[in-house]
Amino acid sequence: MIEVLAKLGRGPVFLAGEMLECVITFTNPLSASSTSASSEMLAWASAQIHCQFHASESRVALPPSDGSKPDVQAENETVFVPNRGERGQCILSTPPKILFCDLRLDPGESKSYSYCETLPVDGPPSFRGQSVKYVYKLTIGCQRVNSPIKLLRVPFRVLVLHGLKDYQFPQDEAVAPSNPFLEEEEGLKKDSRLADLATELLMVATSRRSLHLYNISNTRGKVGTFCIFKTVYKIGEDVIGTFNFSEGDIPCLQYSVSLQTEESVREEFQRRRGQPVSFSTHARHQEACLHTAQSSFSLPVPLSSTPGFTTNIVSLKWRLHFEFVTSGESAGTCVVRGSPSEAITWTGVEQIQVDTFSWDLPIKVLPTNPILASYVSQFSSANSISI
Repeated sequence: MIEVLAKLGRGPVFLAGEMLECVITFTNPLSASSTSASSEMLAWASAQIHCQFHASESRVALPPSDGSKPDVQAENETVFVPNRGERGQCILSTPPKILFCDLRLDPGESKSYSYCETLPVDGPPSFRGQSVKYVYKLTIGCQRVNSPIKLLRVPFRVLVLHGLKDYQFPQDEAVAPSNPFLEEEEGLKKDSRLADLATELLMVATSRRSLHLYNISNTRGKVGTFCIFKTVYKIGEDVIGTFNFSEGDIPCLQYSVSLQTEESVREEFQRRRGQPVSFSTHARHQEACLHTAQSSFSLPVPLSSTPGFTTNIVSLKWRLHFEFVTSGESAGTCVVRGSPSEAITWTGVEQIQVDTFSWDLPIKVLPTNPILASYVSQFSSANSISI
């Protein structure tokens, strides 16, 4: 038996265009002192990154695909197919890289191999929606002689930041500060610069603040005003807004704010013409605000959520969804009970006529530093199998 352990060096979240590095360790777990200890052999091992696409049959109508071979693994099959047995279609893959051929491990011996690959910048982000799913995996294939191929899959998450694809790194870096006592590979240097550039672009895009004021009104008059200082956020940030009901003519009894994503399938791929858009709520704030002059809310954008994106099949947009409950009567909403000789008790009315209306405010959500997103990722940085 041979144990195979694959470990991602920095965590399970990456930006498209970054370098993914994984250390794969092969170990013969038997002790040299064991009576049954013997050397173990592997014919070969290879690794490859691929993105798997799966669409909901009830929501998405994909064009007919070309005829493909049945998904059957022969006993002595030597072809490495990383997405074998996976649902959906493989829409993106990197060239396979051979880790070794003819590996021999004595009892207690282990050997490690480093796999490095740049994630394509033209792929979709990782996404698990109601209509489609985009899942990235690193697959390591191993085979003994005259045995079926064993696959170890390492899922990871990819964030896409538009603008990195068109950035050209300077060829001459002689003027750039460097440390002569450190040896750094060119690929790692470029990868570090890419992460720094992404952080800078995100900071510039999300730090711009300007006052946005919106009048809240219905058919009967003005309810109040809403204030927000920016409409572009990173995942992990808080969406903060304030209400001012003191200038309103119509009393607002209650309001709610929901942070939502809108997942829509392009018309040519819709299963039914005019099918509804799918909404998902990620955070919600609700408050009773009768006789309240000012109010505010703070909704966090989850680090595990997917920033807005668009592919040839589906698009994901973010929005704030507001719902207001206003009084349908102009009279006061409180009455007094009691007599002059007794204590006075203020009590809310038992019945009141109300009106409701809603409003949607589009916002933009961008990725964040992938290291931060790794802290809350559902994926593990290490995966293993036994062969």
